[in-house]
Amino acid sequence: MASPRTVTPIDQNWQFKQATHEDSAYLSVSQFPTNVHLDLLHHKKIPDPFVGKNELDVQWIGEVAWVYRTTFAGQQVPEGAQAVLAFDGLDTFATVRLNGKTILESDNMFLPERVNVTDNLVKNGDNELEITFDSAYLRGWKLVEEHPDHKYICWNGDDSRLAVRKAQYHWGWDWGPALMTCGPWRPINLEVYESRLSDLHNQITVDESLKSAKVVAHAAIEGTASKVQVSISLDGNVIASETADVQDGKAEVSFEIENPELWYPVRYGGQPLYTVKATLLSEDKEVDSVSKKIGLRKLELVQRPLKEQPGTSFFFQVNNIPVFCGGSDWIPADNFIPRISKQRYYDWVKLYGGGGIYEEEAFYDACDELGILVWQDFMFGCGNYPCWPELLKSIDLEARANVKLLRHHPSIAIWAGNNEDYQVAESDGLTYDFDNKDSESWLKTDFPARYIYEKVLADVCKDLIPETTYHYGSPWGGNRTTDPTIGDIHQWNVWHGTQERYQDFDKLVGRFVSEFGMEAFPNIKTIESYLPLGKDDPDRYPQSSTVDFHNKATGHERRIALYLVENMRYAPDPIEHFIYCTQLMQAECLASAYRLWKREWRGPEKEYCGGALVWQINDCWPVTSWAICDYYLRPKHAYFTVKREMAPISIGIKRVEHKHPKDKYTRVHIETKIQVEIWGSNLMLGDLTADCVVKAWDVASGKEVFSQTVSPSILLPKNRSTEIATLDVPVETPNSGFEGRTVVAAYLYQDGKQIARYVNWPEPLKYLHLQKPKALRADVTEDGKTVEISAEVPVKGLSLECDDDEVKFNDNLIDIVPGEVVRVGVTGANGKTVITTQYLGMLS
Repeated sequence: MASPRTVTPIDQNWQFKQATHEDSAYLSVSQFPTNVHLDLLHHKKIPDPFVGKNELDVQWIGEVAWVYRTTFAGQQVPEGAQAVLAFDGLDTFATVRLNGKTILESDNMFLPERVNVTDNLVKNGDNELEITFDSAYLRGWKLVEEHPDHKYICWNGDDSRLAVRKAQYHWGWDWGPALMTCGPWRPINLEVYESRLSDLHNQITVDESLKSAKVVAHAAIEGTASKVQVSISLDGNVIASETADVQDGKAEVSFEIENPELWYPVRYGGQPLYTVKATLLSEDKEVDSVSKKIGLRKLELVQRPLKEQPGTSFFFQVNNIPVFCGGSDWIPADNFIPRISKQRYYDWVKLYGGGGIYEEEAFYDACDELGILVWQDFMFGCGNYPCWPELLKSIDLEARANVKLLRHHPSIAIWAGNNEDYQVAESDGLTYDFDNKDSESWLKTDFPARYIYEKVLADVCKDLIPETTYHYGSPWGGNRTTDPTIGDIHQWNVWHGTQERYQDFDKLVGRFVSEFGMEAFPNIKTIESYLPLGKDDPDRYPQSSTVDFHNKATGHERRIALYLVENMRYAPDPIEHFIYCTQLMQAECLASAYRLWKREWRGPEKEYCGGALVWQINDCWPVTSWAICDYYLRPKHAYFTVKREMAPISIGIKRVEHKHPKDKYTRVHIETKIQVEIWGSNLMLGDLTADCVVKAWDVASGKEVFSQTVSPSILLPKNRSTEIATLDVPVETPNSGFEGRTVVAAYLYQDGKQIARYVNWPEPLKYLHLQKPKALRADVTEDGKTVEISAEVPVKGLSLECDDDEVKFNDNLIDIVPGEVVRVGVTGANGKTVITTQYLGMLS
């Protein structure tokens, strides 16, 4: 009678040492899975690479070999069964020996490996498992030298990374350090079985009416087991169960589900997850089982002609609902992946409100449960990758393994072949003829990587996930990656490129903006965490060498200074206020983009912009970067302004100057009119009617100069933006030129309740003569749940701050106008909690 499959984790008694150093002794590992930096840190053999400039002092680690070893008890292998060592992830060039015999040589960090060790396993006694990890950095350069005909080009790290299938950010990126890790970074297990379920894939079809769904469970089987029982359940209740015979190593079961509970992105519905369980039977005895949680949803990428504008749309539709995607790009949450806990993944994803690796299952589980759509890239970025045959084979295996691993997650909306590799080809003039469909000829050009994206990965996705959109790259739309009318774009002409004004983001729109961003300094506590002496460090100022070292973006000093000096008065001292100014700048920039681009979501056949993903939500170490939350999950102020702009109901204003010369020659006789355009955005699934109220104040005097319901009972149709009104900037004295000192606020009220608010300021802010409030209040209520804020003059960008990290605000960086009390939710506070504030102009 067949025995059940057993799985024994090989996670105990691991030791490591430097492989080639005579005096190196074995030391215990810090955890398992692990990597060499974590283990060296655990034994205090190296300084913390995240502190000061210690990154430089640990570079030697990546240029030597390391060896890991353990022993584990043998197991009896029943007759007809086999013993397999399963390596979920080895980083990267690994030679594996079992009891002195080489059983595996691996060279791909992303590729799980399985080795039959039945004949090598000591059944009664201890087995010794040893893994030697060679230097990926040096091996990479050796591969480059072995393939000199390729044109190596990369924008981050160095050319050696292009030859190695390893997390590319380990070579350093413009947001992270160069830390060349190695080690067993994912679990290792010993499996003993006669038969096993090697794969369970569920093909899901939801009817156009959404009233029925079909789930086809495909099970792949190794061994002699003859039947598979498959059940589908929801909330622990079995809905249906069937048993199928195994034929040619496969079994298939279909389920028809009437009135299914559908999975939706957050805000659009719930996230029910069905469980499909496959049980492998041999002579009616259970020998193996696999379960997958799935979501039933109808998801498609809609690219169709538009009314009144050229090109095609690019937006996602879920269960027949068009979705404007507002989100963030995601990078690995740590340079040392094994120490990221499941809870930390959930904490990060909760902040979402999208690297360098195929993330851990916990990340995608969190997205499934919280309703976050995922744009998943394959692991190629910012380079021209080579394509020798062995590498292509490894890439194919890597892609198939990871697609199989992740394809059941309902959160994954799209797979993309690469990040910015087509842009690399464009910028360096590499050969790309879109009309040439002869894939073999691509390998003979100076851009052979096209074969990876348009042949290898395309075939993998066609074979394994034909129902999921595959996009050749990001950005990509066809002939030019910069074409705003088709596909997605990366809009880096703010910060990079032509360094446009962020107030002009409406001129920089694309059908889907999958990257854009602005840098800002992190919280002062985050900076102090990496300064060797913390608060007392002499480098505790914005332009110090240590602070500069913790910003990896080329030209960051000039770019931050440019956008600061264009927009506001600031000073580098004290550092706390300089941090505030950079965060205000970032917040204004990103909010401007979301506000103006969401305006272009204008309804059916007018989806001129289908989404915007800010680069980036997170950091992998304490650093100044484009992140809107720093390494320690401390939100920057942009997090809150983006959150407000992506609210289901919002209102926006754009200030527009119109000049009308009396004739075509004059420079003197010009009529100038400054107006505000007001629109509302309703991303809800039902129409709403609201009153639009506009108010205005003089910045210099604080006096209210206008208050009027400009559009009573205006209809805001569902799931689109609607133009509300255009009016002259209201000033107390016409033709006085006071428009440049008048603050305008727009509100939406429904049944007397405020449902949206936005305050528009004359720009650039540096021209304003801001008044310091004499009656500024930011008081915690007695129950400790609310902060009440008010002032007698307009206040720009009021920041709520507290030394206690347990005190967390639900909103921040708020514009205050006279006559209002703004209430902000707070957790971790009480009536005695001390709240401090910063605002623009407080030090002038």
